[in-house]
Amino acid sequence: MADTKRVVALDIGGTKIASALVTLVPGERPRVDAVGKVPTEAKRGGAVVLERAIESVRRVIEETGAAIDGIGVSSAGVIDPRTGDVTYANEIMPGWGGTHLGAELEAAFGVQARVMNDVHAHALGEARWGAGLGKSSCLVVAVGTGIGGAFVNAGSILLGAHNEAGHIGHVCCTDAVGVPCSCGATGHLEPIAAGPGIIDRYLELGGSELTPSGDPVDGAYIDRLAAAGDEAAIAAEARSGHAIGEVLGSMCNMFDPDCVILSGSVAQCGPAWHDAMARGWNESVMPPVAKTPVVSGSLGGDAPLVGAAENVVSSGYAEFA
Repeated sequence: MADTKRVVALDIGGTKIASALVTLVPGERPRVDAVGKVPTEAKRGGAVVLERAIESVRRVIEETGAAIDGIGVSSAGVIDPRTGDVTYANEIMPGWGGTHLGAELEAAFGVQARVMNDVHAHALGEARWGAGLGKSSCLVVAVGTGIGGAFVNAGSILLGAHNEAGHIGHVCCTDAVGVPCSCGATGHLEPIAAGPGIIDRYLELGGSELTPSGDPVDGAYIDRLAAAGDEAAIAAEARSGHAIGEVLGSMCNMFDPDCVILSGSVAQCGPAWHDAMARGWNESVMPPVAKTPVVSGSLGGDAPLVGAAENVVSSGYAEFA
């Protein structure tokens, strides 16, 4: 078909780089093929990450033999989608900030490359082809090792004057009063509600640092303990869930989305977390938006790849459409 577009999509995170060929046909769900993953090796510096990103694009082209129409990138860090530059990245990806990612990919492959923040890409994929399909607007929140978000209205992401809109992990909440955040502020959602915050709280409450098999505790182990009635595990998950619910309710008061799409590993926790989230929600949400549905993402790991590819053929930002 003449309107079919084939885009190499990359999802660059602190741990791994995922790559795939995404085929976009108007009116049809995007097809994701030739998915591959390689370690990011972020600690080796931004130049190494860039090299591995270029290698990932080359792998997809060579494996599929496709003539590609562009490269779509989902990347950790603060991204200027106007230029494709990584304007800021934290200590998880040293040297990644300042990378001219879009320009480097265009120079290497001779096709257009568009870059967006990883949570924005995830949100765009879910809004256009996942749990938000058919909705006029949605607030997308991913809760895992960190917490990110994006507000999507009429298929376009709210970007903000400094490319920072959607940083819901850095909204204040009552459960986090006095708790320092990695950004330098205090009282933010992320340090208490993301996965590491749950582990920290469990240990503060007297939980063991090791599982019976001698492995370091992780979120999945704490969730199993909570299901079995362990009080420290229940309290750790409850603080996270309550904080998430409080902030989601507040954000719905402000944005009034058609739905909230919740994804990420922490959102897979059991009743201790979800019951607390419901309590936090009910305490903060206003009556007109109290029935806003909170649903799970449906695209899984394909969401940022689909979103990054969509951004190449139909900009994810209204101001660039």
